[in-house]
Amino acid sequence: MAAIYSLYIINKSGGLIFYKDYGSAGRMDTNDTLRLASLWHSMHAISQQLSPIPGCSGIELLQADTFDLNCFQSLTGTKVFVVSEPGTLHMEYLLKYVYELYTDYVLKNPFYEMEMPIRCELFDINLTQAVQKDRVALLGR
Repeated sequence: MAAIYSLYIINKSGGLIFYKDYGSAGRMDTNDTLRLASLWHSMHAISQQLSPIPGCSGIELLQADTFDLNCFQSLTGTKVFVVSEPGTLHMEYLLKYVYELYTDYVLKNPFYEMEMPIRCELFDINLTQAVQKDRVALLGR
């Protein structure tokens, strides 16, 4: 079974604005999640500058022995990244869909202040459904 361990949304200045853990065995505390988000933001920015390819948008996939980290960066600089089981396919589609949910339910919310942590019930509900659908789709393959 392909598993999604956790999902992060980072604002354009590198601040963690959303984190959701999906029951991974190595659950992290709040400080570790903030450090990981900050570290990823920095690594992503450095990779854009050091890339020999002009117009590189940064790291999109980081593969390790025990996890894969897939990242989507929007044109506004907001990054959505997911930590999943190694070899999980089609995460880029899930990330783009999560960003669509973010724009639909968070950015269009008149009470949301830009760059602040996300506290939106409709976003949470739709995100949970998207991740569950993705798990079901991955199981069928």
